Amino acid sequence: MKVLFIGNVWPEPVSSAAGTRIMQLIQAFHDMNAEVHFACAAGKTPLSEDLSKIKVAAQTIKLNNESFDEYISDLNPDIVVFDKFVIEEQFGWRVKEQCPDTVRILETIDLHGLRKGREASLKVGESFSERHLHNDFAKRELASIYRCDLTLVISEFERNLLKDFLKVPDQQLCYLPFLVAPISDEVISNWKPFEERKHFVTIGNFRHEPNWVSVRYLKTEIWPLIRKQLPDAAMRVYGSYPAEKHAQLHNPKENFYVLGRAESAHEVIEDARVLLAPLVTGAGLKGKLLDAMQCGTPAVTTSVGAEGMHGKLDFNGSVTDDFKDFANGAVSLYQDVEKWSKAQCNGVRIINKRFQKTYWQPVFHSRIKGLLDHLDQHRQANFTGAMLWHQSLQASKFMSKWIEEKNKKTS
Repeated sequence: MKVLFIGNVWPEPVSSAAGTRIMQLIQAFHDMNAEVHFACAAGKTPLSEDLSKIKVAAQTIKLNNESFDEYISDLNPDIVVFDKFVIEEQFGWRVKEQCPDTVRILETIDLHGLRKGREASLKVGESFSERHLHNDFAKRELASIYRCDLTLVISEFERNLLKDFLKVPDQQLCYLPFLVAPISDEVISNWKPFEERKHFVTIGNFRHEPNWVSVRYLKTEIWPLIRKQLPDAAMRVYGSYPAEKHAQLHNPKENFYVLGRAESAHEVIEDARVLLAPLVTGAGLKGKLLDAMQCGTPAVTTSVGAEGMHGKLDFNGSVTDDFKDFANGAVSLYQDVEKWSKAQCNGVRIINKRFQKTYWQPVFHSRIKGLLDHLDQHRQANFTGAMLWHQSLQASKFMSKWIEEKNKKTS
């Protein structure tokens, strides 16, 4: 089996949960003995993963260029995975034309329409509701879901939203959360105890808008309330790609430190006593909260942050959308070793019951094998997708061809 990932960016697992997710999917295909390729039109950064070390063939491609047609035709993969709907819009029609029998899979990582809807509601000071999902991103994303043979959804909440509100057929969706190893007693025994942890921490790629909004609220609304009760505690903020506006929040006099990228997310999280994630926008699963559970670090977050993380299990800390309650919950976990220990145990239970690689990876493999074996039958049942291929994507296709011809004339 030959699998091609077409990336929005080159994977950066050290800087984002999205990068970690892509690496998990690559490993899942490797475990099926697949030959894996990764193509991307974006430039590489110093943080980009060296894919050759994990036996993935990397290929730089161009946007709006017929050279991709030759590349995909020669490769002739059994499966193509599009990293986000914008990549499917750009390359999906080319894949379909050159390799019509190739299984097309969309990796959402999070629902962009949901994230953009939340950002829009925050901007106008409204509570988020389903009407905020009526945005252009959501419509484009939904069209991409129907054009693909399968869509990977990382959050239970988002799977239910797609099925119940947007009425996407279950056969088009595959719920696949983070794929991680269980937390064993041996791992727990190596965690730092309560007494050796002395500060608060948060972490996240600063280029991701929900992380920036979260840190801003942390600095202006929450940290002053915590500091009144814990004047000696420190707040440490880590994240890749900090800009000047992020650095301006750094204030040692207030024990608020913006420290840039951490060499190891797990090391800085395990060193802290409590992780704080006051997320008010965003979507998907929150990698920082998963990391906290894996490090035995209790967390305080919002309903958006906890979404899809713990199901019906108790959270590994507290969940609240009120900033005063948020601060009080953080202080309580920081001071109360019994409450802290119970929260830590909750995190272990969540990881071991909800994110087991040994459970979810076979589910994924089964869906892939079913698609490969019954692709024609599967596509016959997706009439909406066929309709969209007949109509809507022609605009994207011919816009791309127009840009391609324009580029030829100016080069």
